[in-house]
Amino acid sequence: MYSKPTNKDFYQLKVYHLSSDAQVKATDQFLESAYLPALHKLGIKNIGVFKPIANDTASDKRIYVLISFSSPAQWLTISNKINSDPAFTAAAKDFLSADSRTPPFVRMESILLDAFPKQSFLNLPKQKNPEQVFELRSYESPTLHLAQKKMDMFNKDEINIFNRLGFDPVFYGKVVSGSRMPNLMYMPVFKSVEDRNAAWKIFGNDPKWKEISTDPANENNVSVNHIDSILMHSTSYSDY
Repeated sequence: MYSKPTNKDFYQLKVYHLSSDAQVKATDQFLESAYLPALHKLGIKNIGVFKPIANDTASDKRIYVLISFSSPAQWLTISNKINSDPAFTAAAKDFLSADSRTPPFVRMESILLDAFPKQSFLNLPKQKNPEQVFELRSYESPTLHLAQKKMDMFNKDEINIFNRLGFDPVFYGKVVSGSRMPNLMYMPVFKSVEDRNAAWKIFGNDPKWKEISTDPANENNVSVNHIDSILMHSTSYSDY
């Protein structure tokens, strides 16, 4: 039995690193035909699968899978439940037992996130649109103290600004386990790359953002020392 659901989501972001179109095809097939159906069968819905817009020309091609759990305990037990499902093991056979000479991916990483109090559950796009741009943003901080400062800024003011300006982020989360810590991640959604660029320009000129970003109490100028931004489209088999 899973533990009682908490009053907020717990996210896993899986990142498959791929070096060839053949690996992309193999991982796509695994996710679409085996992994997502197995999660759906266990009642886990609204799974996002994304590919960076730059994948076609990148040497490190990636597929991102965002899964929402009701509790850490649900996440801890999900692998055993999936692997004991005969339908999954049959559908995933080629992927799971691939020869070492033709591996289906270079490596896979897993990032665990605790949803922010201000937005404690997934905020799904109103409709699925292949042209939508999902921007995965990661903010790393030099110290735990400054990471908390930045998260406090989000929960007190920044999320309100994003909502007012129509950024519609799918999630905000504190990374509780990952290769880069301390950091937070979030994912706004835009109609297009052009819409995204215009929205960030408006954000940068927003009076409230200027107020909080220059407030010495927030230490905003030193609270983040590295930002990653990845623009992505959802796959055809993603739930949104």
